[in-house]
Parts: sequence; C-alpha cells; structure tokens
Amino acid sequence: MAGSVRRPEQTGPPELFYNEDQARKYTQNSRIIEIQSQMSERAVELLCLREDQPCYLLDVGCGSGLSGDYITEQGHHWVGIDISTAMLDVALDREIEGDLILGDMGQGIPFRPGTFDGCISISALQWLCNANKKTHNPPRRLFRFFTTLYSALARGSRAVLQLYPENAEQLELVTSQAMRAGFTGGMVVDFPNSTKAKKFFLCLFAGVSGVLPKGLGQESVEQGVTHQASFVKERMRFKNAKGKSVKKSKDWILEKKERRRRQGKEVRADTKYSGRKRKPNF
Repeated sequence: MAGSVRRPEQTGPPELFYNEDQARKYTQNSRIIEIQSQMSERAVELLCLREDQPCYLLDVGCGSGLSGDYITEQGHHWVGIDISTAMLDVALDREIEGDLILGDMGQGIPFRPGTFDGCISISALQWLCNANKKTHNPPRRLFRFFTTLYSALARGSRAVLQLYPENAEQLELVTSQAMRAGFTGGMVVDFPNSTKAKKFFLCLFAGVSGVLPKGLGQESVEQGVTHQASFVKERMRFKNAKGKSVKKSKDWILEKKERRRRQGKEVRADTKYSGRKRKPNF
C-alpha cells in the first residue's frame, strides 16, 4: 500500500538496521527504554522462575542489554546473544553484568544441552520470518533456532519470546516450527482489545507441558472468547461446518501459494481460475 510504514524487518538484515544511530536510541530515548523494560519484566514474570535461588537465563536478541538490566535486578545471571555489533558495543559501554555473544539466532543457539534455566527474547523473533539473503529459508531458520534452543534449555524450563507478528500466517509459521522442535505451550496475548498496548508472548515449555498463563487485560474480553492460542505436539485437521476437510479448497490453495512466495519460491500468479475445480473430460 502506497504511503504505508514499512516494518523494520522488511527494510533489510537486522545487523544493518540496528546500526550506530539505532543503537544510540536504546540509551537516549526514554520511551524505548520504558517499553523495553516493561516487556522484559513481563517476559521474566511468565517464566515463573524459582524464587529461592538465582537462575541462569538466555536473552536472545539482547541488543544494548536493557532486558539484561532487569534480569540482573532480579538477582539472576544471564548471557545475551545478538547479531548487531553496534548494539553489543553499546551494551559494553554501559558495563552490563551479563556475558555477550555475537551471533545469528537463525543459525542456532551455540550452547551445551541443558545450560539455561529459562530464555527470554524481546522483539527479535519476527526477524527470522523474512529472507534477507538468497540462502535464507525462514521455516528452516526458525526450526534451527527452536531445536537448538530446546536443547540448550533444562528440562521443565520455559522460553518466553515477545514478538510483533505481521499476520496470522506468520504466527502459524512460528508456532508450527516450535512444535516441530519439541516445545509445547502457546501464545499469550496481553490487552487483546488495545491497539497500542497489545503484546504477543510465545510461551514455550521444554520437556514438560504446563498451564498456559492468562494474558493481561483478559477481564474485558467477552466471556467464552479466548485470545490465547495453545498448541500441542500432534497434527490437527481443519474442517468446515459440514465436517469436510477444507484441504485443496480455494482458500487453502491461495494460502499455500502465499506461504511459498514468502519462502522465495516461484509461484504462478493468482487468477479467477485459481482453486477452481476442473470439469470432467467426457
């Protein structure tokens, strides 16, 4: 749409978007600092960590270390990984308490199995849904991230990943790859009726199934309507009102073609004949 504002992940690779100018905003812009701190606090809260002893946490897409500051305040230890050298340089200048690693989350989490008691990520996961290079395949990069994250987490721990999904198809892509990697859990949505305060948190359980937390602001949601999307490690069949599978319907075909386009594959253009049933030749 002409004149629309492009999302940051649509402008190019994150290591180029988060340059020195962007990195400085995370130490000078009070609004950014406030929002980042609030989301970090919520993510740590959803981890449901033990209160009797400090935990060892992973911060994926740690940036300038704002999330790490809150983790440190809560008495926990942490390691951060980020793809932007400019953001990590800011974190070093701020003399944060955590350890920092330069790395691409789409290439996997480089840690031994069972290293961490939990993981948080703020505004980073959606970057994996876009192909910034010819070699990038979003589903594969997401699966690589989730499989290595699952391995790096201690069994029974959680990962809480805050993200800004572009659409429902992107949410489906993310959750399906997490499920394939072995996670259970679901999407927790805070303030679902607000346009500005609405936040998505992918709450994942490693090794055991847990009770999905309730999103904030749920008291204003109509009774019987839920804004939490949970998933388990099993295949589901989508059916229409008559009980018939919608597979190979026109909507199903158009959605499949759109997914292939996002993967960078060549797909025929949509026409009025797309998904139309052929008449028998007799």
